[in-house]
Amino acid sequence: MNEQKLKQVRRLRRKRHVRRQIRGTAERPRLSVFRSSKHIYAQLIDDLNGRTLAAASTNAPDLRKELGYGGNVKAAQAVGKRLAEIAKERGITKAAFDRGYYRYHGRIKALADAARAEGLQF
Repeated sequence: MNEQKLKQVRRLRRKRHVRRQIRGTAERPRLSVFRSSKHIYAQLIDDLNGRTLAAASTNAPDLRKELGYGGNVKAAQAVGKRLAEIAKERGITKAAFDRGYYRYHGRIKALADAARAEGLQF
């Protein structure tokens, strides 16, 4: 098995392991995070109804103007803060953090810490 295929298999295994225990409801949605090399995206998902309740990303026009580059810790903190603000407006106070196959480190940790600082509990 070549190195690229092995890496992909490990990621999928880690993703299944993390998501097996996390389910989002309307009262406690799943906070799903996706990161690329240039941007970071986060959304609150109600898995029971299959709906996205809130979303924020570095691609959003307001954050894009403010940040410039969206692939660093500063951008992840801004997205976490913005998502928590939107969640508050919609009456969401609790969430289940879904880091996907990413390790809880760097941009993922920064986003989570910023969301917690703004009052989102998970």
